[in-house]
Amino acid sequence: MTVTTRPAATVPHPLAPLAPEEIQEAVRVVRDQQGLTPDTRFVMISLREPDKQRLLSYDGTEPLPRDVAMVLRDRGRRRTYEAVVSLDTGQVTDWRHLPGVQTAITEEEFAQCEAAVRADPRWQQAMRRRGVEDFSLAMVDAWPPGHTGELDDACGRRLACPLTFVRAHPDDNGYARPVENLVALVDLDSMEVLEVTDRGTVPLPPLAGNYDPDVRSPDGNWPAVVEERRDLRPIDITQPEGPSFTVDGYAVRWQKWEFRIGFTVREGLVLHQIGYRDQGRLRPILHRASLAEMYTPYGDPGFTHYRKNAFDEGEYGAGFMVNALELGCDCLGEIHYFDAVVHDQDGAPVTLPHAVCMHEEDMNIAWKHTDFRTGKVVTRRRRRLVVSSFAVLGNYQYGYFWYLYLDGTIEFEVKLTGMISTGAFSGTCPPYGTAVAPGLYGPHHQHFFSMRLDMALDGPHNSVYEVDSVALPVNEDNPHANAWQTRHRLLSCERQAQQRTAHAATGRFWNIVNPERRNGLGQPVGYQLIPRSGLLPMQPEGSQAWKRARFCYGHLWVTAYDRTQMYAAGDYPNQSRGGAGLPAFVQGDRPLENADVVLWHTFGEHHVVRPEDWPAMPVVSTGFSLRPNGFFDGNPALDLPAPHACTGTAAGPGTDTAAGRDTDTDTGTGTGTGTGTGTGTGTGTGTGTDACHGRHCH
Repeated sequence: MTVTTRPAATVPHPLAPLAPEEIQEAVRVVRDQQGLTPDTRFVMISLREPDKQRLLSYDGTEPLPRDVAMVLRDRGRRRTYEAVVSLDTGQVTDWRHLPGVQTAITEEEFAQCEAAVRADPRWQQAMRRRGVEDFSLAMVDAWPPGHTGELDDACGRRLACPLTFVRAHPDDNGYARPVENLVALVDLDSMEVLEVTDRGTVPLPPLAGNYDPDVRSPDGNWPAVVEERRDLRPIDITQPEGPSFTVDGYAVRWQKWEFRIGFTVREGLVLHQIGYRDQGRLRPILHRASLAEMYTPYGDPGFTHYRKNAFDEGEYGAGFMVNALELGCDCLGEIHYFDAVVHDQDGAPVTLPHAVCMHEEDMNIAWKHTDFRTGKVVTRRRRRLVVSSFAVLGNYQYGYFWYLYLDGTIEFEVKLTGMISTGAFSGTCPPYGTAVAPGLYGPHHQHFFSMRLDMALDGPHNSVYEVDSVALPVNEDNPHANAWQTRHRLLSCERQAQQRTAHAATGRFWNIVNPERRNGLGQPVGYQLIPRSGLLPMQPEGSQAWKRARFCYGHLWVTAYDRTQMYAAGDYPNQSRGGAGLPAFVQGDRPLENADVVLWHTFGEHHVVRPEDWPAMPVVSTGFSLRPNGFFDGNPALDLPAPHACTGTAAGPGTDTAAGRDTDTDTGTGTGTGTGTGTGTGTGTGTGTDACHGRHCH
């Protein structure tokens, strides 16, 4: 056996995303050593990150193992495999067959499924019954089948239940004309169309739903075409001295923050080793932060819609679907871009340019006080660092935004936009949705997002408390019935910490503390996890959602760290019966007090569809924040410099002056040329300037 090793100089940081040549080498090794058949496809290839303990002690002097994790599907043998390849030794160190497991649906399968359905005579006949003869204008979306119990006789098959939409021309918005009551069943391994079921013709909605001015016609469009606005003046965001951040590969420093950018084909954007430099010492906060699953259950029992239960990460892979972000459109100002490297189903590396955007934003007031006795005003402005990415997951688009603030606050926000999933109706709109155009409706649904927050608050030994504000009884200590206080409940083990729910009425938050580290007041240092969403699934116990997406039924779960426990619904949710993921992780009831803990926070968006959501949905957002709570001895943004335009003097009574008001202009990010070209300099990990003012960006 020949063992090859790489020179130390070529070894990247142990958390750096895989480079194209590393993917090529890992694929070559597994092909050579496992004798893959021509039918074997590479579903997911990602860095197998070193164990947390090894990373915490990593000082850069000795390289850590560089391993690649793979998921493969042999379509001919109907088998799923996992592999681990060591790039240091050039060996397959782990190879295992996973009986009965169905992997995520690949982009290749999505396209092949569409072609197979279009060629099926039964489907063609159903389309002709609806007056459609040009099948090339049909859009066929390969929805996963979920697990409703009705397809158990197809056990072992890799299935999709495609839905059909019709375009009037190649650039038309096909979601304006859904084909109701027509569902196919496709074997994705053989690309055989097993069934085509037509439950009755519903007329195609009559009007187009085009949102792009280049293809919107003056008539026949809903809503009616209106003249584009001409009175929006440019906003220029400039940083004449450049941005305040520095980038070294994937390592970022901004103000007192330090962290690393990561990226995987399943999760997309990941942040590693987030720390804040306090009085010269880098204090860790989060070891790893990622979106661990997305789940979208629909509330329409109609034949076309009841199966819609999508796990967008585990059933597709969010990292494959990122947009190339554009200056002036997706990001404004002095921008730094990171490319992402993914792969195709042959295992060849594919570079996605401008997959991650980073820039600074002015965020109004950081803190302010006016001494009304002296008239002196002290004002400081707020700023944040934004790290963002956008994924196109079928009809929906999801923007993932991390915000780091000068005062130690961390926020994560999901911005939802794109296109609603639609249905057609005749007569009265079904009560499970809202009409958005004549004969067209959007079924009500929910979006759930599960964040995996691997904590390392001033070190790996942390505890989690659930904190509620409670009113005290009226007695001799509270004679005026105005007293209340906070009560802290230690979540000491996994069963206590499972399926915890938010409670806005008591201001509930979760406090993560390090019992071994104290602030200047003698209190354990801490951070608050503050929920923005109290959403829970509408589906009751025993439903498909309950069985397969149990993580959604609690806003917080806490588990002991385990490098193999990464995804809230388990490694393979496609066609799963349920029970994997968080419900399985907590069965061991591991202790959590003063331990290496991982927080799983679920939040969501309750989408009761509106007419205003058509044809392109205005952005709605949801998320959460992490705020220091005794982590510092006082306001860590006290050292911010004064705004240049702030006079520091308050206006007295009866005067008409701007003195004392904060008139600081945004020194924000980037420069705009006003050329309307929409182009910018910088590719890969370069920078660019905003040159998109004055044009319509889409």
